[in-house]
Amino acid sequence: MASEPAQGTASACVDSYGSAIGMPQLCAEWIPNQVFWLVVTLVAIYFILTRMALPRISGILAERAGNITNDLAAAEMLRDKALAAEAAYDKALADARAEAARIIAATRDELQTKLDAELARADAQIAERTAESERRLAEIRDSALASVTEVAREAASDIASLFGASVDRATVEAAVAERMKG
Repeated sequence: MASEPAQGTASACVDSYGSAIGMPQLCAEWIPNQVFWLVVTLVAIYFILTRMALPRISGILAERAGNITNDLAAAEMLRDKALAAEAAYDKALADARAEAARIIAATRDELQTKLDAELARADAQIAERTAESERRLAEIRDSALASVTEVAREAASDIASLFGASVDRATVEAAVAERMKG
């Protein structure tokens, strides 16, 4: 039974047994049918894509764009915070340096004041000791002068006695006084 040709089914694309002759896709009689199903398939794919896939894809793209925008905004905010923190750090550093300079200046002034006071006290002590030394030197000079005058008087009297001259005390004192004046 299968060996008998089917009645009324023979065409340019199908033989008498119902088998396709050559490639059925290339049969000219079937092209309108294939175009119809191609259009139906494309319309179905278009509706599936526009109703299901594209909204999901556009949602994902919108979500990614939102995430990128949020991340950029967060990065900008963090950059602003970092710049503010850096400015605060720089200000704190400048303030600390200024405070250190102020403390150094105050300490220097305080030490200079103490040094000046100690120098003044030392100068006063030196001046006092110098005055005392000059007073002692004056006493010693006066004492030495008196001693020299006395020794000169005695030496002049002794020398005059050695030569056999008798000289009174007033003459010797007048001669020594004259010589001591210069």
